Amino acid sequence: MDLSTVLLIILAVAAALTIVYFQYFYKNPRKGSLKILLAALRFITLFCGLLLLINPKFIDKDYFIEKSNLIFLVDQSSSMQNGTTEDELTATVQSLKQNSELNERFQMHQYGFGNTLQATDSIRLNQNNTNISEALSTLDQVFVNGTNAVVLLSDGNQTRGRDYEYLNLNENLSMFPIVVGDTTQYEDIFIGLINVNKYAFLQNKFPIEATVQFRGDRPITSTVTISINGNRMHQERVQLNSSKTSETINALVEAESVGIKTIKVEVSTLENEKNTANNSKETAIEVIDEKTNVVIVSDMLHPDIGVLKKSIEANEQRTVSIIEPNASRNQLEEADIIILYQPNGSYRAVYQFLKDSNANYFTITGSKTDFNFVNRSQESFTYRSSGQSEEIVPVLNNAFSIFGLGEFNVDGFPPLLGTLGEVEFQKNSETLMSQQIKGVNLDNPLFAIVTDGTQKEAVLFGENLWRWRAQTYRSDQSFNKFDAFMGNLMVYLTANNQRNRLELDYQLVFDNPSMAMVRASYFDESYQFDSDAKLSVTLKGKDNEFEREAPLLLKGNYYEVDLSDLVAGAYDFTVTATNANISRSGSFRILDFNPEQQVTASNYQKMGRLAAKTNGRLYYLDNLDSFVADLSENPQFLPVQKSRDNVVSLIDFRILLGLMVLSLALEWFIRKYNGLI
Repeated sequence: MDLSTVLLIILAVAAALTIVYFQYFYKNPRKGSLKILLAALRFITLFCGLLLLINPKFIDKDYFIEKSNLIFLVDQSSSMQNGTTEDELTATVQSLKQNSELNERFQMHQYGFGNTLQATDSIRLNQNNTNISEALSTLDQVFVNGTNAVVLLSDGNQTRGRDYEYLNLNENLSMFPIVVGDTTQYEDIFIGLINVNKYAFLQNKFPIEATVQFRGDRPITSTVTISINGNRMHQERVQLNSSKTSETINALVEAESVGIKTIKVEVSTLENEKNTANNSKETAIEVIDEKTNVVIVSDMLHPDIGVLKKSIEANEQRTVSIIEPNASRNQLEEADIIILYQPNGSYRAVYQFLKDSNANYFTITGSKTDFNFVNRSQESFTYRSSGQSEEIVPVLNNAFSIFGLGEFNVDGFPPLLGTLGEVEFQKNSETLMSQQIKGVNLDNPLFAIVTDGTQKEAVLFGENLWRWRAQTYRSDQSFNKFDAFMGNLMVYLTANNQRNRLELDYQLVFDNPSMAMVRASYFDESYQFDSDAKLSVTLKGKDNEFEREAPLLLKGNYYEVDLSDLVAGAYDFTVTATNANISRSGSFRILDFNPEQQVTASNYQKMGRLAAKTNGRLYYLDNLDSFVADLSENPQFLPVQKSRDNVVSLIDFRILLGLMVLSLALEWFIRKYNGLI
């Protein structure tokens, strides 16, 4: 207890005694024990009241032992079966977790990973992908405090995610990998990356680039064959050795017919080659006979121009060209969609073309836009600008129903730069995003779609769209969600005027079954998103007699069905809204590719470099005794005795209040009984 608190208690005693003295003893001729009893009761009342005001406290120290965290991170991918079994790996982990020396020093935790990380006590070697970097990054965020040792039981072969060797982990996280699998490097030739466009155009040639890689010490010669739908299109010989370990094959192939084409690249096997599963790899391309031409009209240099071009051309079905407002009418006539970026008085000819041709267009305004000119040049909206620039935060309209948004969301997106003003639409429109300025939601739209008439229009009242694409990458390490949103907008602006109540979102080709899924958006008769719909999908195999029906589950503002249990092959499907008898069909193909079968030997070198980088050490399954000894003797992981200060009141306020009530009551009854009141 502090000295100041003690002094206050002494002063409280003195004050209570002083008040009692003047009330009962000073110039009071009454004598006897009754006066002393009443004075004592009054003293108790006053002293308890003063103690309540002082509220004296003392510190109670609680001592405890804090252990370091020992985190077992177990690779549960199917490639681990090349070096161990589920029972053997489970027994190894359990023996380490039950070791008395390790338990004296560490608090144990166990996680498993493959595609994703999860806390688990059971081990199942059935994952079809290995993402070591995501697992380590997640643990790095979970175990922020204290001293942590991660025991990575893996073959070190990663099939998804960033290169885990170059992760920047916290200094309090040390890696102690235990190598699982064969460390012998056998002679192996295999197909590495295949680069091919997603789309090709009929009667045009498209490039195929494939890398052939070799692990071995002697010179070899092998044949590489490229086939499309089983027909050989290209073949050449490659010569590799210990110094020349890879060669890139480049071929130009003509797209002869429309549809999805399966491309298979094969390399002939070596004599006594142990792993032949990686001697071939498949991919696919869709041959189409049309292409969307998007023209951006701008008279300024701005990062938004590059972002629009990059995002729209993420789909090879679309090409983007950039022209100035004074470009020829022929260039405008070639466009399927025209994007007007911050129009001003020089866009007079462009607006005249839009009026004459009834072409679909997308207007983006900003701080350099001449709104007086824009208001005179078109009849869709009027923008009464104040001339003051302001940062505008987007607020997504979840009831937007014109086209599906998929997983796109603007939560946490940076603001756009716009001009304060009021928007009034002269035609029917639907708001995709509204404006929020300095935390206040406004009725003004930020992004809107004009739905009146045969000409399709979209308008965005803000510049610096590049910030949104950058934020998407920052959040997901990918531009896909933003690019998919822009793709949906382009599809709407180029499609016919019929609005579909059931919209589908799916890939034409999936590299492996784990990625297979179909998403759908369903709208009611007023074209509002219907979260109570009952959607089902019927699947039929093209290559076999497979047939199945499954429901689509609601996931926020879309429905989804997981098809990861399908085998490789081609499938037709139909999604049906059972309560409205509306259906739409499509088809996709799942490639027969298992990344876990590409490498059989463990990558112990990379795991060793990761351990050295984080002040750890590499171990093998046959030297676990050394692992236990090193960790149990490592001074970095010594248990630490710590204390916790608990501030406790000297006397419970309820006791003080009870004493005050009791003393006041006794004093009142005694005085009443003796006729002193």
